[in-house]
Amino acid sequence: MAKTLKRTAAFTALGRALMRGSRGGPSLGKRLSALPRMLKATAKGEYDGGMRVALMAAATAYVVSPIDVIPEAFLLVAGLADDAVMITWLAGTVLAETERFLEWERERDRVVVV
Repeated sequence: MAKTLKRTAAFTALGRALMRGSRGGPSLGKRLSALPRMLKATAKGEYDGGMRVALMAAATAYVVSPIDVIPEAFLLVAGLADDAVMITWLAGTVLAETERFLEWERERDRVVVV
């Protein structure tokens, strides 16, 4: 029972941190809503995230693809481990890149063209 309460408290704290943003950073909602704008700005050539966005797209395709480098059916642990590593990298990259993009948007809005 105590273990369940600790686990519930940990997940609750994690959820709160993600929703309000940790260490003063943007919240998860702001980051997720920035993704379409980031993709659009990158496609237009306004934002310089081309290679990073391409790598994030490739990682997403790898994770959701039914064709895998290390098939889960044959190598259970290794097959799941490569997906876990890719998901971890993707999550970290999305968090870092959306924060970078939001900062770019703030700076862009401050610039006044005369």
